[in-house]
Amino acid sequence: MPQKSIVVVNCGSSSVKVDTFDLDAKDNTTSFSVERVGTDKAALKHNGNSTDLGNVDHAGAVAAVFAAIATMGIEMVAVGHRVVHGGNRFSDSVIITDDVRAAIEACIPLAPLHNPANLKGIDAVTAALPGIAQVAVFDTAFHQTLPEVAWRYAIPKALADEHGWRRYGFHGTSHRYVAERAAEFFARPIETLRLVTLHLGNGCSACAIDGGKSVDTTMGLTPLEGLMMGTRAGDVDPSIVLRLAREVGADDAEKVLNLKSGLLGVSGLSQDMRDLGTAADGGNADAALAIAMFARRVRKTVGALACAMGGMDAVVFTGGIGENASRVRAEICDGLRVVGALLHDKKNEASSSAERDLSTMDSRARILVIPTDEERAIAHDVKRLALDATTTATVTS
Repeated sequence: MPQKSIVVVNCGSSSVKVDTFDLDAKDNTTSFSVERVGTDKAALKHNGNSTDLGNVDHAGAVAAVFAAIATMGIEMVAVGHRVVHGGNRFSDSVIITDDVRAAIEACIPLAPLHNPANLKGIDAVTAALPGIAQVAVFDTAFHQTLPEVAWRYAIPKALADEHGWRRYGFHGTSHRYVAERAAEFFARPIETLRLVTLHLGNGCSACAIDGGKSVDTTMGLTPLEGLMMGTRAGDVDPSIVLRLAREVGADDAEKVLNLKSGLLGVSGLSQDMRDLGTAADGGNADAALAIAMFARRVRKTVGALACAMGGMDAVVFTGGIGENASRVRAEICDGLRVVGALLHDKKNEASSSAERDLSTMDSRARILVIPTDEERAIAHDVKRLALDATTTATVTS
């Protein structure tokens, strides 16, 4: 008997990542990736092995992965897709129909680097497995609970409404997942918790979650707003954007702010926090400055979001930096005493991949590390919408 599985597909501009889960969306049974899609060096990777595929597009990459999955005796019964931007039309994950696909396509101007790749993944699955149920899981959906006071920008209202210029927020699947895990960690209903969740990796965002709902977040119209990131500037004076555009042109200004700023731009060395830590230890002042700036901005944001909720029960670290960079966590938590969060130094320095509490015994607000698992969260939504068939999600106008 073939093993029935839920499949999770994450298509980037030049990559395809595929994971399979059991029908309970609990066990990740296998993972594949294809890198350098669209070049003559595309390669299928699985369990440390690499197979050259030649020049394949997203459809060819997905077909190659699905063929490999089939040889393992796995029957794919439903597919979930990470979709970066759903605009303000989706407040939940949704079964993909022609109308849903059109709505995702309509959001391309809001995410020109991401949504086209996500659509290629959807189309590739449709071609490879016609008729299979597919679910779109949006980075933006979790933040549709933001109150207007949080999502509206202080620009002319009519102009903003005409163009859809508002704070949408991103990393929603990750923030939702770690918030739910935090509630389980505390053995408390999520409705009773006020959390500040920190997704810190190459992309970074913070979220205020009150009673299980996102009430404020740092990323905005695009993932460029908010915290300092690997190569993104985060918050800057808008006049800098205007002056940069005049100096180098709008397209190059966008590249500077998205690809040449952040940790990389300040350090002049690397966007990788591990490299910067090593360099700082060796006396590189710019690397040390980049780390200090990064931590200071996160620390300020935790305080602001806690105040926006009237307090917090815990701050939750996740993402590559949040889960692994003890040095950065320590710098962020230095100063959080004012919001009741006290870091236990030895717990923080101990290496672990498990969910854990890094707080001192007398810390009023807890400090947690919870590894994110967006693929598992997507698989759970596939189970809920495509397999359990007990709930439905709709497209709003």
